[in-house]
Amino acid sequence: MTAAKQLWLSLIGVNVLVVAGIAYSAFAPGASTKTMLLPGKTSHGHYQIEMRCDLCHTEGSGLREDACTSCHAEELRLAKDTHPASKFNDPTNAELLSVLDATNCVTCHREHVDEQTLPMGLTLPSDYCYHCHQETLETRPSHAEFKFDSCATAGCHNYHDNRALYENFLLKHADEDDFLDEMVGLAREPMLVDSEKSLSESDADAPEEWSGTDFDAVNVLNDWASTAHASAGVNCSGCHLQTPSDETEADFKSDPVWNREVSVQMCGTCHPGQMETFFQGHHGMRLAAGLSAMTPGNARISMHVDAAHRQLDCNACHSGHRFDTEYASVDACLTCHADDHSQAFLTTSHYAAWQNEIAGTAPAGSGVSCATCHMPRVEDDDGNVWANHNQNDNLRPNEKMIRDVCMQCHGLGFSIDALADPQLIENCFAETPVVHVESIDLVKARFEERQRKKEAGSKKK
Repeated sequence: MTAAKQLWLSLIGVNVLVVAGIAYSAFAPGASTKTMLLPGKTSHGHYQIEMRCDLCHTEGSGLREDACTSCHAEELRLAKDTHPASKFNDPTNAELLSVLDATNCVTCHREHVDEQTLPMGLTLPSDYCYHCHQETLETRPSHAEFKFDSCATAGCHNYHDNRALYENFLLKHADEDDFLDEMVGLAREPMLVDSEKSLSESDADAPEEWSGTDFDAVNVLNDWASTAHASAGVNCSGCHLQTPSDETEADFKSDPVWNREVSVQMCGTCHPGQMETFFQGHHGMRLAAGLSAMTPGNARISMHVDAAHRQLDCNACHSGHRFDTEYASVDACLTCHADDHSQAFLTTSHYAAWQNEIAGTAPAGSGVSCATCHMPRVEDDDGNVWANHNQNDNLRPNEKMIRDVCMQCHGLGFSIDALADPQLIENCFAETPVVHVESIDLVKARFEERQRKKEAGSKKK
């Protein structure tokens, strides 16, 4: 083959590839085209919303100033952020900026650099603490033998959230038993029946024509009549009579239409806290970004194959019309999650305690379900108790789980040790911890030494 013919064939091949690329971009779904153009793999925290480039980027490749804080600012505030940007904006700490520009989130958390991304989306070398805190080796001899990259290991220190690791907190809870005398968390509020508002099956206002071969009206009405919805006077129309979502504000006068599907936003009209936190977690963040609902098939962790196409909205766990919270607390989770941690739950003492609670042989709040740890109940300023539906709120770092979850039943030391043991996490805490973190021991020794010096000084006087 002559050189000229080889050149022509090469040019034809290049043109074919270019035309194929243009054709693919023209006819393929927008998401597929965008995926092809991503500069690199996105992190575990953001891969679900990688198709919404505009959430983080300006036109082109610029980065929005509020790209991180628009989602994480409130979380950092609640965490009492140990390293807020304001600390580094203080002129007295200006020299630290030459070591680490901690005024910008992307200094530590860059996206699309999978090859250098560590747990919690960290893209710096894991010894970043050492460069600003070298004096610790001199002021605290107890730390002299620790590895230079061990500061942020489990149970020691976190960059942002140290609410369960502050010295005073560790000392306050230093001598707690592994298992507390009273092992009860926040219980679900009992269903209250309002005799004036309560509805029965005969009160249901669903249209007569709303039926069909796939709709069992009798069972649906029976289920609905047994729920808190009916007891509170929430009729069928309260959820199913909806204003079309595609209407503009100008023509928002058309009559509501009957909709068989109930959106997350409709649930949120009565359950705003649950909706808000659902949108913040991995279950609902795609919906919050205006994308289609998350499905287990798109997850990066192990899921059951037969659950691959389940769309994650309120009904995925709270199936109508019973809205069974017992089912949602365990069975709904295990319908999708197939990882070792989830599947081991049924063999644990936590699950046994949960079975006792739902059987009525143990107090309300004494059982431990999947939701107890991953969607813990919170009490708002008005005294209302509801479940935080952001299921990854207390996972990274997992010490965020200590105060609101673990310490409802266990001592602080036991909790820290358990969360620092990878094997124990994998088997869903089926055994007691074998790993021991020295944090509390070090704090006790430090305060005892201070006390000895204080007493010695008093004697000299």
